[in-house]
Amino acid sequence: MLRLIWIASIHISHFMRRWMITNRVIDGVRTREGLKWGVPAMLLAIPYLYLASLLAVIVRDGGPGWLNIFILISMWSALKTLWIGPISLILLARVRIHEHAQSRAERRQAKEEQTEPFAPAPMMVGGAS
Repeated sequence: MLRLIWIASIHISHFMRRWMITNRVIDGVRTREGLKWGVPAMLLAIPYLYLASLLAVIVRDGGPGWLNIFILISMWSALKTLWIGPISLILLARVRIHEHAQSRAERRQAKEEQTEPFAPAPMMVGGAS
């Protein structure tokens, strides 16, 4: 029985990762080029919250109880899209700080390679030069 639950959860997870829009958006936002789209991606929470409230009204007015699972899924998707905004800003700041430090180190190394260290003129021993 535990094996069947485990396999079902694996298949459900794979389905959600592949076909749910929020998972695909979050995967895109977590790339370097997509970090700037984290805050606009938060707007995806609005349709999910509306869908959850609409389904809750349907269930409350006598609709089937199995719609509660879709309410749960839409609420979870809304929370994921709400959190991706602040998280992407933190990740973007971290990446930019790292890139700035890396470019500063490269400039410093290039500057050191251009200037040769001071080489004193050869001197004779005994003070006779």
